Amino acid sequence: MSIAVEKKDIQKIKLSIDGKPLEALPGTSVLEAAKAVGIDIPTLCYLKGIQAIGACRVCLIEVDGFRTLQAACVFPVAEGMVVRTNTSKVREARKFAVELILADHPFECLTCSRNLHCELQDLANQMGIDKVPYAVHREALQDHSTPALVRDNSKCILCQRCVSVCHEVQGVGALGFSGRGFKTQVAPAFEEMLGDVACTQCGQCAMACPVGAITEKNDLGTVWNALADKTKHVVVQTAPAVRVALGEEFGMAPGTIVTGKMVAALRQIGFDRVFDTDFSADLTIIEEGHELLGRLKSGKLPMITSCSPGWIKYIEHFYPEMLAHLSTCKSPQQMFGAVAKSYYAEMAGIKPEDIFVVSIMPCTAKKYERQRPEMIEDVDAVLTTRELAKMIKQAGIDFPALADEEYDLPFGIGSGAGVIFGATGGVMEAALRTVYEVVTGQTLPKIDLVEVRGLEGIKEATVMVGDLPVKVAVAHGLSNAKRLLDRIKAGEADHQFIEVMCCPGGCLGGGGQPIPTTDEIRLKRSAAIYQADKDLPIRKSHENPAVKKLYQDYLGEPNGEKAHHLLHTHYTERTRY
Repeated sequence: MSIAVEKKDIQKIKLSIDGKPLEALPGTSVLEAAKAVGIDIPTLCYLKGIQAIGACRVCLIEVDGFRTLQAACVFPVAEGMVVRTNTSKVREARKFAVELILADHPFECLTCSRNLHCELQDLANQMGIDKVPYAVHREALQDHSTPALVRDNSKCILCQRCVSVCHEVQGVGALGFSGRGFKTQVAPAFEEMLGDVACTQCGQCAMACPVGAITEKNDLGTVWNALADKTKHVVVQTAPAVRVALGEEFGMAPGTIVTGKMVAALRQIGFDRVFDTDFSADLTIIEEGHELLGRLKSGKLPMITSCSPGWIKYIEHFYPEMLAHLSTCKSPQQMFGAVAKSYYAEMAGIKPEDIFVVSIMPCTAKKYERQRPEMIEDVDAVLTTRELAKMIKQAGIDFPALADEEYDLPFGIGSGAGVIFGATGGVMEAALRTVYEVVTGQTLPKIDLVEVRGLEGIKEATVMVGDLPVKVAVAHGLSNAKRLLDRIKAGEADHQFIEVMCCPGGCLGGGGQPIPTTDEIRLKRSAAIYQADKDLPIRKSHENPAVKKLYQDYLGEPNGEKAHHLLHTHYTERTRY
C-alpha cells in the first residue's frame, strides 16, 4: 500500500542564493529555486517540465564546496547550500559557452525570421559579446520537404529541445541526433527529410527551438501576390485561437482579445472580404453532431473528432487500423473553403476559380492540410498567427491604435461554441451543446461543460443527454492521444465520443502561435477564449442564423447528400517508416 504525503508535511530545505536565504522542496533544482525568489539564471537548452540536461552550460553557477561550476538546471538544492550566480568566474564561463555556440552559428540575424526574438541573440547581448574569437564551419542542410516547416541545420545549436518535444510531448519521435563531433546534427532517422518520415507537421519543434533552425514555411509572398492580382477576389478567414494571441506580437498581454483590431488590419491590408472561421466551426458542429447521433444508433464507436490536421496525420501513421473511428467531417478551415467556393460564389456571382481563400491559423499543420489531395481545392494559402503579425508590420499598420471593426457577412457570424474550438475540450463542449438540444428538444440547463476544460492531458466525463449517458474523453498533445488510443485498443475505455487536439492546450497552443507559448500563457489565452464565448449573444452552433440559412438555401439537411459531398472527406493509411 502506498501512502500519499502532502507537500505541507515535507521538510523544506534551507539554502541561500546570492546571499538571499530561501526554502525549497527536496528535488528542486537550483534553477527553479532561484526563479521562485526572482533570481534569473540564463538558460538555453532548458525547457520547463520537458527537458533539463545541462548541455548548453549557460546556467552555470558557483556552489560552495565544489571545485567546478555546476549547471543549475540539473543541480538539486541541499541543506545549507550556498550558491552564487553572478561572480566573475560564472560570468566568464557563461560567456565562453555562448561564444562556442556562436562559433558554429551563421551571422544572418538581420535576415533571420527570429531576429529580435532569438534566445541566442538575447544571450549574446546580455553577456556583452561583441565578437567571436573562434570559428568552426559545419556542413549546412536545409530541408524544405514539407508544406509546413523548414529546417535549417546551419542555425541549429544542438540544444535538443525540438527532439525532446517531439519525443516526450508529442510521442512522434520524428527528430533525433545523427553523426558525431562537428558532423552532429538534428535530423530524422537515417538523415531523411521531414517530408519522408512520420512527421505530423504540428510545429511544436518550431515553438521549442530557441533560434531559427526550424520555422514555418513562409507563404506571405503568395498572399501578397494574390492581393495584387485584380482578377482575384481574395477572402480571408480567421481561426478562433488567433484573436487571443495575435496581440502578443504587438506587445499586448497574453490573452488580450483583439478580434476587432484584427478584422480592421486585414481589411486595411486589402482583403475583399474578412470572414470568421467560427462560422464554419458552427457548421462543423452541425455535421459532426448529427454524425455522432447516427453512430450512437448504429455505427463505429467511439467517434473521434477530425478538426486537428496534425492529429489526423498522426493516426494515419501510427494507428491506421483505427481510422474508421474518425469523424468524416472536414475541419472548419476546409469546410469554409468548400462553402466559399460554392455557396458564397453563387451568392456573390463570382466564378469559384476567381476566389482565392486565405486562412489565418494558429497551426503549421494547416499548411499541410490544405494541400491534402482530398481537399486541395478548398483553401489556397495558410498563414500562421506569426505570419499575420509580419504582414501587418510590412503594411505599416499601427495595430494597437486600430479601431475595432466587424466581420463581413454572411460568414462573419459565429457562436460562442465556434469560438471555444480554439481551446482543448472546446469541440467536445460545442458539440454537446447542440447534441443535447437536438436529442431532447429542450434547452440545455447548464451550457458550460467545465469538466472537459483545463490543461490536464486526458479529461473524461459522462454527460446525460436526456436519458442517454454519453461517455466522453478529451486529449491534447499527441502523447496523451496515444495513451487514450492504447486504452481503447485494449478494451479498457468505453467512450462514445472523443476529442483529440494535436497541440498542448489545443489550437491556442498551436505551432504557429507567438513564441513563447508556456502553460501560463496557454491558460491566459484559454480564459480569453471562454470570455469571448460568454460575451457573444449566440452560444450554440445550431442557433447561428447564417448556418441555418446555408442549410435552408443550399445544403438541405445535415449529413445529407450535398453536405457530404462538400463537407466530408476520407483518410489515408500511411506507413510509420
